[in-house]
Amino acid sequence: MAVEWLQRNIGEQIMASASAKRRIWGWWCFDWASQPYSTLLLTFIFGPYFAQVARDHYTTQGMDTAAAGAAAQSLWGAGLAICSFAVALLAPFLGALADAAGRRLVWIWAFSGLYVLGACGLWALMPTGDGLLLALGFFGLGFIGMEFATIFTNALLPALGPRDEIGAISGSGFAFGYLGGVLALALMLLFFAENAQTGRTLIGLSPAFGLDATLREGTRAVGPFTALWYAVFMVPFFLWVQEPKTPRQTGALRAALSRLWALITGLRRRPSLAQFLVASLVYRDALNALYGFGGIYAVGVLGWSVVEVGSFGVIGALAAAAASWMGGRADRRFGPKPVIIVAIVALIAVCCIILGLDRRGLFTLTWPAGSALPDQIFYLCGALIGGAGGALQSASRTMMVRHTSLASATEAFGLYALSGRVTSFLAPALITAATMASGSQRWGMVPLVVLFLGGLALMARVSPEGEAAP
Repeated sequence: MAVEWLQRNIGEQIMASASAKRRIWGWWCFDWASQPYSTLLLTFIFGPYFAQVARDHYTTQGMDTAAAGAAAQSLWGAGLAICSFAVALLAPFLGALADAAGRRLVWIWAFSGLYVLGACGLWALMPTGDGLLLALGFFGLGFIGMEFATIFTNALLPALGPRDEIGAISGSGFAFGYLGGVLALALMLLFFAENAQTGRTLIGLSPAFGLDATLREGTRAVGPFTALWYAVFMVPFFLWVQEPKTPRQTGALRAALSRLWALITGLRRRPSLAQFLVASLVYRDALNALYGFGGIYAVGVLGWSVVEVGSFGVIGALAAAAASWMGGRADRRFGPKPVIIVAIVALIAVCCIILGLDRRGLFTLTWPAGSALPDQIFYLCGALIGGAGGALQSASRTMMVRHTSLASATEAFGLYALSGRVTSFLAPALITAATMASGSQRWGMVPLVVLFLGGLALMARVSPEGEAAP
């Protein structure tokens, strides 16, 4: 009897442990599958390609190069602002609705569809400028799908392990995602994305599958490639990550509105959560703008090609993977708040370097014409942006977990998404205004320093241990 009891109980424990590990790996697969939207589309391939096409389009309309670059940056910023406003408007409500109805995975399925559709549509942007606004619309559709799928996936995090392990799980998830982004970016650079002048990829090949380099089909394939990557690698997520089946509730809509209103009005009794949401609103706005405009900055100020920007992205993503993993371990040992503070300080330093950098020198330092130093310094900045940004996002996700409960996780992360998007138009608008006022893309980055400093100051009153949901 004792032997049978041990066999039965040990077997159940082993199966439970294996199931828990599989759920964690499945959850990590979302980061792996979704990261290319940010890496390939937002920052390093499609974003710079969009900037090149838009700049050339405005140049043919009679604008000089500087004005055309500013107009391209403004169009891109307006698109991001509109998408972010849609996310900010709907995220808290949809999160509350999902919690009230007891369903999260169905929402992930739905928004995954938008992700795939939006990414596929980016093929429409021709190098002549045809399809410029259509491609921007498709990008926004996929961007919204990615953001909402992330909200509902993040809401599953509290159930994946004990409180003291959440930081490590979150950090490892971001690291795994960045590795996926690196691999996807490397494949694009090696076999698809062509240099506009030579029509060749990073290793001197013609774009794969007979794609026409003169029509930039190798670069335009980044959209369908990202969609296919997501569809394939989300399979483990949907197979391994399960949630308890609960009966369909009546009055879920009314319950969602009631829960959301209670959460928002209750912020005055939860000062740490309120302060953290405001702080993250400011510093994540700056970080998203840094990601969104980094490639465009490199194209406009340093004259980089899409392939060079992509190589810059590989370095940044590798640094982000390593920093996210290490940040997760630091999070587990010291808590998320110190990790957030160190990451913000590093990003402030990077922005200051970028402000002083151009082809002629760095602040008062000058170097000979044709020097490789500005490229090397910007590559170093890319590594720091990737590393600090990865650690910042991972630790912020952990800090949010410390301010919520399993039962209200989705609405809490919906509110977290709101705090990250409600003023997301601010950084692009400030960058555009500073660029136009100074006539310099370089000095247009000044608002990012101000926003990061504001986020750092606001973090001072956030409780390191969080604030449990009532």
